[in-house]
Amino acid sequence: MVATAEQKNYTLPIVMMVILFAMIAFVTNLAAPMGIVLKNQFGATNFEGMLGNFANFAAYLFMGIPAGKLIQKIGYKKTALLGIVIGFIGVGIQVLSGSVGSFGVYVLGAFIAGFCMCILNTVVNPMLNTLGGGGNKGNQLIQLGGTLNSLCATIVPMLVGALVGDVTKANITNVYPVMYIAMAIFAVIFIVLYFVNIPEPYATKEVRYERSPWAFRHFVLGAIGIGVYVGLEVGIPGTMILFLSDPNAGNVSAATAGFVGGTYWFLMLIGRFVGATIGSKVSSKAMLSGASAIAFCLVMAAIFSPITSTVSMPVLETNATGALSFGMVQVPINALYLVLCGLCTSVMWGGIFNLAVEGLGKYVAAASGIFMMMVCGGGIFPQIQNAIADATSYMTSYWVPAISFGYLFFYAMFGSKNVNTDIKVD
Repeated sequence: MVATAEQKNYTLPIVMMVILFAMIAFVTNLAAPMGIVLKNQFGATNFEGMLGNFANFAAYLFMGIPAGKLIQKIGYKKTALLGIVIGFIGVGIQVLSGSVGSFGVYVLGAFIAGFCMCILNTVVNPMLNTLGGGGNKGNQLIQLGGTLNSLCATIVPMLVGALVGDVTKANITNVYPVMYIAMAIFAVIFIVLYFVNIPEPYATKEVRYERSPWAFRHFVLGAIGIGVYVGLEVGIPGTMILFLSDPNAGNVSAATAGFVGGTYWFLMLIGRFVGATIGSKVSSKAMLSGASAIAFCLVMAAIFSPITSTVSMPVLETNATGALSFGMVQVPINALYLVLCGLCTSVMWGGIFNLAVEGLGKYVAAASGIFMMMVCGGGIFPQIQNAIADATSYMTSYWVPAISFGYLFFYAMFGSKNVNTDIKVD
C-alpha cells in the first residue's frame, strides 16, 4: 500500500482532497456565528443559539460508521459525490429557513449538511494519510489540507459578521450570500470531481476483518480525543463570539465579534501552514503534547483574567461608511488569550488522527468511519459549554476546554502507544 502511494503521481487526487477539506470548513463554520442571528431573530438563549451547530455535528453520530462502510462498498469517489449532493440540499434548506422564518427548518438544514460534512471527512482524512504513505508524511498532507480548511474557516465568521452588522437587526436572510457561495462551491466541485480519477486503496480486493478498530486501545483513546478536540475547535471561538457580542459581557458589535472569531481561524491557518512545513520532521506526539500544554495555559489565563481588562488587537473591521478596513480594536484580554489558542488547535486534528490509526493496516477504513462518528463532540461539548455559560458566566464555561486540553496532553504522552501489536493487520 505504502509503496504504491510512493511510486505513483497522486498530485491531482491530493489537490481534490485538499479542496474537499476546504468545503468542510466553509459549511461547518457557518453554524457557530449563526448563533448571533438566531439569538436576535428568534430570541434564543446561548444554548439554543448553538443548536444549529449541535445539529450539524450530531449528524456525525448517525453517519460516521455508515460513511466508512460506504467507502468499502462504492469507493471514495462515489462516496464523496454523494456527500456533495447531500451538502447542497442541506444548505438549500437553510436558505429556505430564511424565506419561511423558521428556526426548526434552519436546524433541519444544518443537520442534513452535517451528513455531508461527515461523509467528506471520512473520505478526505484516510486518503491524505494513505497518499502520504502514513507516518509523518501522512500527517504532513493532513496538515496541508487543514491549511486551506482554516482559510475558509477564517473567512466565514468574518463574512457573517460583516453581513449581519447591527445585532439588533440580524436575520437569516442577511446571510444568504454566504449560503449561495457554499452551494456554488458544491456544484463546481461535484462537476470537477466527477471527471477526476481517485485511487481506491481499500476497494481493490476483498478483505477479511477478524477484529475491529475497537480492539486497539490507542485507537479507542484517540477516537475519544477527536470528539474532545472538535469540541474545542468549535466551542472556543463559537462561545467567544457570543461573549463578545453580548452587551452585558464583551459589548462589541456583531461585525467586530465575527472578525475576532475569524482571527482565531486565521491563526489556525498559520499554525497549519507551519505544521505542514515541519510535519515530516516533528513527530505527531511532540506536536500534540506541546500544543495542548500551551493551550491549557492560555485558557487558564482567560478564565482568571477580569473581563474589564481590555487590550488592542489587530482585526479587520467595518468603518463608518460600512467598508472593510484593517485596524486595532479594543476587546477584553480574555478574547486575546482565546484567539491565541488557534495556533495550538491548528495541528491537533492531524496529530490525533495519525497517532490513532498508526499500525491499524486494513482496519483504517473502518477506523475512519468511527472517527467521524466521534466528531459529534463538536456539537456536544459546545452545548455543554454554553449551558454552563447560561447558568454561570462565559469565562466559567471555559473550564470545559481546559479539561479537554488536559485529556489531549495525556493522550499524546501516554494513551497513543499501540499496546496491541499482536493483532494481525495485513
